[in-house]
Amino acid sequence: MVESPTSYHLQKEDNAMVRFVVENMNCAGCAKGVTATVKATDPTAQIEVHLDRKEVAVSGGHTDSDTLRNALHTAGWKAEAAPA
Repeated sequence: MVESPTSYHLQKEDNAMVRFVVENMNCAGCAKGVTATVKATDPTAQIEVHLDRKEVAVSGGHTDSDTLRNALHTAGWKAEAAPA
């Protein structure tokens, strides 16, 4: 099995931050939906939304980035890892 160069798994440690660009997060209602999805997946997560950059930063939780991204995708959000 060959992995694509952009495919990777980031193991989230307590207090580590993961960031996603959510292309279809365009308004405050969208930001609220993204936040609700992350909170439903990891109630302990702290979330910062930067609507102007279409970015969400998640820290303080216990869920890895793949699980968070999959939850966002399942909820209809086009989330990908933010560039470093």
